[in-house]
Amino acid sequence: MPRKGFTLIELLIVIAIVAILAGVVFVALDPLTRFRDARDAARWTDITAILSAIRVDQVDHGGRYGYGIRHDAAAATSTPSSPFAFMIVNATTTPANCSVTCDSATTNRCANLSQLVERGYLGQLPVSPNGAGSWSLTGNTGFYVQINANNSVTAGACESENASSISVTR
Repeated sequence: MPRKGFTLIELLIVIAIVAILAGVVFVALDPLTRFRDARDAARWTDITAILSAIRVDQVDHGGRYGYGIRHDAAAATSTPSSPFAFMIVNATTTPANCSVTCDSATTNRCANLSQLVERGYLGQLPVSPNGAGSWSLTGNTGFYVQINANNSVTAGACESENASSISVTR
């Protein structure tokens, strides 16, 4: 009486075909790029939230920027043609050196925007997802803010992975 079943060769061929298909799908999906895109999307969301909080705070204070921006970012002498960008920090004491390599150059000054959390405009100051840099160790957020010549505010991420740069101006 003959037995029905698969031979070892048939099983190995099926396993090899499944492995090849899995490899092709893995390469086609490119998970590293998807992770980079996800971190960039989180950065876009975070800077939009920061900029919205800055604007709501400005409206609530009669058109003036909050202390962290008015005192820290606007106090430095910058020319309208090349405004300074300041690292956004969330610290009880502002770090002495905030010079960090960003898509937009920063000075060695910070803008402490913790008052946005204290006043309820943000649940917490977001920290940029770690790509090449690590932000959370020193109170730096991985985001910058600058006041432009027309009194608009630009917020941006210090690094982007798949986008050329990540910044929003309002």
